[in-house]
Amino acid sequence: MPEILIEVDQLSKQYMKQMAVHNVSFQINRGMICGLIGPNGAGKTTIMKMLGGLVLPTDGSISIYGRNDEKGLAMARRRMSFMIETPYAKEKMTARENLEKQRLQKGLTDKNRVDEVLGIVGLEDTGKKPVRNFSLGMRQRLGIANALLTKPEIMVLDEPINGLDPEGIVEIRELLLKLNKEGNITILISSHILSELSLLCTDYLFMNHGKLIESVQGNKLERMCRKYYKIHTDHDELALDILKIRLGVKDYEMDTDGIRLYEHLDDIRMVSKTLYEGGVIPLSLNLSQANLEQFYMDMVTEKG
Repeated sequence: MPEILIEVDQLSKQYMKQMAVHNVSFQINRGMICGLIGPNGAGKTTIMKMLGGLVLPTDGSISIYGRNDEKGLAMARRRMSFMIETPYAKEKMTARENLEKQRLQKGLTDKNRVDEVLGIVGLEDTGKKPVRNFSLGMRQRLGIANALLTKPEIMVLDEPINGLDPEGIVEIRELLLKLNKEGNITILISSHILSELSLLCTDYLFMNHGKLIESVQGNKLERMCRKYYKIHTDHDELALDILKIRLGVKDYEMDTDGIRLYEHLDDIRMVSKTLYEGGVIPLSLNLSQANLEQFYMDMVTEKG
């Protein structure tokens, strides 16, 4: 059984008359890179602040490493790190000076840790360059380095790729994958750049208007986003039987709109001919590929 590190149950947060988060429940298991997905205002940052103890829930509960009492949560959060909103750094100081200051403030005795994390995030050669001259991508990497100082087992990152250019996005993605695979760090990451998260995450939590509308494992999403032929005929059930019997089709899905065929993509003429010979008339044969944005929009539409 997977080890549950974080469990959220019916979590809600209300500001005055506005419900920022409403009855959200989910689990995060060890080893996940879990994407918290949704537009601005969906409740992503509020959830992360509640996980970090920066905001108190109006209702519901949070359990981290099996502890949901105040003292237990405080102890559990020592095994976590958070980068929520814009990473803070002194503009006139170098990356190393900023991290050394953070090391002392956090009471860390390992003087070599600063150089270690600078190497991990690729900022070891910035020398005397002040942070004010850093690119946005370098600033984000500095924020991640700060989050790594305490050797966390869980990292909670709020929009770490927001505003980055394509090169910066790739750098952060590769860094997070390395931390997850080589450092065994479980990651909860929020973003509204859905296409990028599809290259990074193992699991997904889809938010809209403060509600969790869907929780999806990566293997299911990968299947949903594969290329397929959407086939609609004058008799779809019979058409599926013909494809199974005559072509040995096994990789397919059936819905009210027809058949999703995930095989024989390079030989659709043969598929069409087989259907005709079986007495079924194809009305449409369209090559399609869903993406994360379309998957999200379909869910929002379906769930109102």
